[in-house]
Amino acid sequence: MSCFPTSLRVLKRARGELKQQMQTERVQTLVIGGGQAGLSTGYHLRRRGLPFVILDANQRIGDAWRNRWDSLRLFTPARFDGLDGMPFPAPAHSFPTKDEMADYLASYARRFDLPVRTGVRVDRLSRQVNRYVVTAGQQRFEAKQVVVAMARYQTSRVPRWAWELDPYIVQLHSSAYRNPKQLREGGVLLVGGGNSGAELAVEIARHHRTWMSGRDTGHIPFRIDGLPARLFLARFVLRFVFHRVLTVKTPMGRKARPRVLSQGGPLIRLKPADLKAAGVERVPKMAGVEDGLPVLEDGRVLDVTNVIWCTGFSSGFSWIDLPVFGDDEVPRHESGVATGEPGLYFVGLPFIYAFSSTMIHGVGRDAERIVKVIDRRLRGTASESSEAEGTEAETASASHR
Repeated sequence: MSCFPTSLRVLKRARGELKQQMQTERVQTLVIGGGQAGLSTGYHLRRRGLPFVILDANQRIGDAWRNRWDSLRLFTPARFDGLDGMPFPAPAHSFPTKDEMADYLASYARRFDLPVRTGVRVDRLSRQVNRYVVTAGQQRFEAKQVVVAMARYQTSRVPRWAWELDPYIVQLHSSAYRNPKQLREGGVLLVGGGNSGAELAVEIARHHRTWMSGRDTGHIPFRIDGLPARLFLARFVLRFVFHRVLTVKTPMGRKARPRVLSQGGPLIRLKPADLKAAGVERVPKMAGVEDGLPVLEDGRVLDVTNVIWCTGFSSGFSWIDLPVFGDDEVPRHESGVATGEPGLYFVGLPFIYAFSSTMIHGVGRDAERIVKVIDRRLRGTASESSEAEGTEAETASASHR
């Protein structure tokens, strides 16, 4: 019993030292994520004169783009690749490289003097009374408003049977693929048939026999780099169909949204004929593993030495310690305004408002809508209590803007 007061003093001293180490910084609006979604949000906050800070886990602005496969080019022409307030500095009909996109984002942040703090990885987002609390290592922030400006592409997702494949087989998630030099001699199976999988398949087929498994996600019915696209079709599809027709406010958009979220969007640059011409063999979905080799739904066993998982990502939002998630780990929201959590918002999620929500040319509209809601709340157009009660009505009003 005599040691109890001493132990208590040691505990209090340790708590005091921890409190000193973790100094709290109070911010009006905190934006988590410094990619195109976070920078777009910052741009609109700056335009309205609202104080904010952007936190980004990468060491440099644009690293999320720099750290992708070497030959990556954007699927959309440069004239659709600029954020609000700054056109992309390239010929209108060219397709920027990943590094050009990264450099553009860095230039965008400098031009508009956006306060981005790089190398700050958020560990936890929680709420205490009327403020949100964000911790990032030894840093602690309190904010009235928090915008999670991150896509749902945070944690690589692979099927459970990946671990049953023969250890000799090289396995890479698409996020870890850089170039064909990473692969063994022999065949390659790409699991997943979206835009990334198709682009990688065409590149790899120059060096290896290549199969691509998965459902056909469809494709836009013209060449994005062709003359009709330059004259009319690209703008019609990207800025009208994807941006204004396929939204949560239209019957067509509401019908398409579940499929897009579960299966992905259509191929934009490549067509099935391009895959065939490159020597890529389309096969049914992978169904499992037999004797260490991948088995397809039709029973075929592929004798490959490489498997690339183009199977997408999970949300990676486990650090959000708030009751905003459904059974599918997707945050509940109305066009980006979190349900039941006044002051919490999301920008950059797939189809948050429209098919274009994760596209460069579409993220700015979502960011502007969210910033309008933030501005109204901070300027006191409604009391704190009425905000909590009227979130859904306010969100619906904002979504029509």
